[in-house]
Amino acid sequence: MTSRLLMPYRSAGRAARSDVRRVARPPEVRGSTRATEILDWNDPSVTALVNRVRGRASASETLRVAHGIIAREIRPVYSVEDRRRVSTTLRLGRGSCSQRMAVLEAVARAVGIRTRVQGLLVDGAFWYPRFPRLKPLVPKQVLLAWPEFRLEGAWVPIGELFGKADGDGAFTNRGGETLFDAVARTTVEWGGATACGAVGGGCDLSAQVQSDLGHFDSRDALFVQHGQTLCFAARTVAEPVLGRWSAGS
Repeated sequence: MTSRLLMPYRSAGRAARSDVRRVARPPEVRGSTRATEILDWNDPSVTALVNRVRGRASASETLRVAHGIIAREIRPVYSVEDRRRVSTTLRLGRGSCSQRMAVLEAVARAVGIRTRVQGLLVDGAFWYPRFPRLKPLVPKQVLLAWPEFRLEGAWVPIGELFGKADGDGAFTNRGGETLFDAVARTTVEWGGATACGAVGGGCDLSAQVQSDLGHFDSRDALFVQHGQTLCFAARTVAEPVLGRWSAGS
């Protein structure tokens, strides 16, 4: 059994309709390069990171270099504040998988690469391996903002940023590796046809998706419409502990 009491009212209502995998969406979402409340790329801390990756041979390489810096310098933790500003994540030097992805989105926008996100409601059981003793407290569904980048006229999800990687094993959501880190070694998809752990293949996690909420111009827009995974009271209680708890520890 998983907890619905910790979820926002609107999200908890959707959990009862988990048989509906897709909801109505606009025909096209163009994304943007503008700064937002979360993606505050005009902050000096973000500008400093951007200056470290400028001058690369291509937009794709710029993002891959930025990803490496973020992976090395921002410690992965279990923070539950999905609407945290990118500048705050950089100042703290730690962030959740979602927060680290937001940093990469901010860098992309700062160098003129449009970004958008796909909203996914992922089965809470996907996170059981990380919290084996806290399963009753894991939300029924986890809202995931999965970034996409406009590169060479096409939308490239973060899971394919490093190309169709030959993974050396499935992403199991256990141990120290997070989704953010995993994309550097293997393709991660939420609706593809490659089974996790297939020889020479990536990792298709579509079986974990309970609802595809469609695309949004920014993660800000996704969270405004659908709320965060945990309600305000639950985030207030959990953040002081989970926000410092290193992933995999």
